[in-house]
Amino acid sequence: MASLLLKKMSNKVSVFVTFNIFLVLCTQNTMIRTVHANSKVHIVYMGEKHHHDPEVVTSLHHDMLASVLGSKEAAYDSMVYSYKHGFSGFAAKVTESQAQKIAELPGVIRVMPSHFYSLQTTRSWDYLGLSPSSPTNLLHDTNLGDGIVIGLLDTGIWPESKVFNDEGLGPIPNQWKGQCVSGESFNASADCNKKLIGAKWYIDGFLAENKQPFNTTDSPDFLSPRDVFGHGTHTSTIAGGSFVYNASYRGLGLGSVRGGAPRARLAMYKVCWNVPRGQCSSADILKAFDDAIHDGVDVISVSLGTQLPLFSEVDDRDTISIGSFHAVAKGIPVVCGAANEGPSAYTVENTAPWILTVAATTIDRSFPTPITLGNNLTILGQAIFAGKEVGFTGLVYPENPGLIPSLAGVCESLLLNNTPVAGNVVLCFTTVASRTPVATAVSSVRAAGGVGVIVAKSPGDVLGPCSNEFPCIEVDYELGTQILFYIRSTRSPTVKLSPSATLVGKPISTKVATFSSRGPNSIAPAILKPDIAAPGVSILAGSSPYDSFMDGGFALHSGTSMATPHVSGIVALLKALHSNWSPAAIRSALVTTAWKTDPFGEPIFAEGSPQKVANPFDYGGGLVNPNKAADPGLIYDMGTEDYIKYLCAVGYNTSAISQLVGQTTACSMVKPSVLDVNLPSITIPNLRENITLTRSVTNVGPVNSVYKANIDPPPGISVAVRPETLVFNSTIKTISFTVAVSTTHQVNTGYYFGSLTWTDGEHLVTSPISVRTQIIQYYTDGN
Repeated sequence: MASLLLKKMSNKVSVFVTFNIFLVLCTQNTMIRTVHANSKVHIVYMGEKHHHDPEVVTSLHHDMLASVLGSKEAAYDSMVYSYKHGFSGFAAKVTESQAQKIAELPGVIRVMPSHFYSLQTTRSWDYLGLSPSSPTNLLHDTNLGDGIVIGLLDTGIWPESKVFNDEGLGPIPNQWKGQCVSGESFNASADCNKKLIGAKWYIDGFLAENKQPFNTTDSPDFLSPRDVFGHGTHTSTIAGGSFVYNASYRGLGLGSVRGGAPRARLAMYKVCWNVPRGQCSSADILKAFDDAIHDGVDVISVSLGTQLPLFSEVDDRDTISIGSFHAVAKGIPVVCGAANEGPSAYTVENTAPWILTVAATTIDRSFPTPITLGNNLTILGQAIFAGKEVGFTGLVYPENPGLIPSLAGVCESLLLNNTPVAGNVVLCFTTVASRTPVATAVSSVRAAGGVGVIVAKSPGDVLGPCSNEFPCIEVDYELGTQILFYIRSTRSPTVKLSPSATLVGKPISTKVATFSSRGPNSIAPAILKPDIAAPGVSILAGSSPYDSFMDGGFALHSGTSMATPHVSGIVALLKALHSNWSPAAIRSALVTTAWKTDPFGEPIFAEGSPQKVANPFDYGGGLVNPNKAADPGLIYDMGTEDYIKYLCAVGYNTSAISQLVGQTTACSMVKPSVLDVNLPSITIPNLRENITLTRSVTNVGPVNSVYKANIDPPPGISVAVRPETLVFNSTIKTISFTVAVSTTHQVNTGYYFGSLTWTDGEHLVTSPISVRTQIIQYYTDGN
């Protein structure tokens, strides 16, 4: 399964210590003061502090406030916080007119009202420009996806979840021919409605192949569409869940939960069963594809995957590739996850060119958690901790005087025998990327009577709560080392752990998640994978009561499993808007209009070691931009014949191709080039001499349009397009062009990246270019 269970997320947050800690601390005032009735908390930011003595800085703040309020007493009553360590500023309850006067004082950079930041599942949709409060966007242009049916191949559904309410929905779409099937603890007539219109389960293949005990006390399941994992319920919520207001999670705030196409209908095809790691039989998956095609779904969302090495696209064992081929041939887009094996190269899965493959990114949301040391230094870690503040208490690091002095402090082998843990917070370090060392450390510390854990690790993306509101806060190695040096510098180190806050918007950067699998494509490197990226980190959605991470009906999960239904929901909206578009047209619209920066214009980075600016092997065309995809201008279209040419180009024999296609198919005598597959991207894995490839674009914008080419060539690569201008009219709707590529490199290189953009002054139709020079090569590539 391409699902990533919650791990802890650690971002390098040193920057927050200098200028954003006020956004966290301003929400923690617990004192009651008498103030003017119209007073509201305002934050006065003054930048870098100009005095080393914190008390002097605070005194200056009081003097400044008193100059506006009229007395020191009034200033003391009004003051909420004085920020005096990492930067200078304060929070105070003042009126709007008083705030304006403070803003005019020397040294004040900015005065702003304080806001309460809450956890919002729909933050991912707002982040992508699909806020329901916006008067114009793709969401409203399509009546929220009404009439579209999204089919999901997953672990089942928990129908009682509020996200499947059918309030306000009209009749079931006419094209729907599927059904709900009753089973254990699932009554089709009661559990399905006008939102959840289909629910089936497939187990025959699983029972025939499964060698493990099934439906045990430790691993219960239902012989029905009912979901034990919570995974299928979670992905269904993201793709097309109905609006649920006032949803909460772990006490971190209230918000609304909904899917990308909240008026779309859902059909669940349960193909995965609750045995260790989850198992989904190929036979069951293929049958589910078959049924979904028959039932009349408009989009198929598959948050599943296999393991490396991959099966070929015509291999019977890759039933996702085979099933999706038949779906796409019938005009049904299939959206799959890129897998969670990143950040290593060549780990991307679901690589067939007819599949829309999705990478996972973070969104503009962070959970800063203050760690205040006894020396008054406050560091921001990352956690989901909504429990009671841990007041100043002892802080320890398990030292080991032996030959490996760091061994005792390593989270995954934490030795606490000689460390006084009871009542203390423990610091440990780990180099292991998984959640295991965090869980191990928490278990050891809690058993010894500790009250919290600070884990120093390589920066990552995934965040989750520890059990029973126990604080386990992550920091990077730089901040962890600062904490360790503080411990070693004093006889009685202490620390205070404050509850997490939620920050959204600037300055939270967007990153391709560490776990998100990366290209190039290991089957056919000339086919760019992944295609697109979407939010997949710490996504709040419905779940099953059996999910240990669920709280109040919802759970936070991360993975390309969560990114996939984000794109599935967007595809549903595009299908509602452009019912005649092919799956390839929809993929082209998404890829060529994607953000290469985040929505604020800031670079998108790719987590790994080290962090770097993202490239097409991290995020394909970029971060999905739904509203731009609705009007792409030009599309790179393909149909079944194009996919057959691809299969011939990569060397599959006619027998295997015929079996996949379902009819006798012969490749042409002249072998086609895989470089000519009409993708909205150009990838050349072995440039040795001049290469010319062909693409065709279809105008879906104004009839009389003129597009000109704009080339940003990869370093050391020459790219020329002929013709340089494309002129469309009422009779000329599709135009072919050639791209000539050559290199000045005389050595084997890694991949270099650039782009080709067609523009008419309004639309930007951008194709990523990836080129690797291979002067010396020891195999025949077939191009």
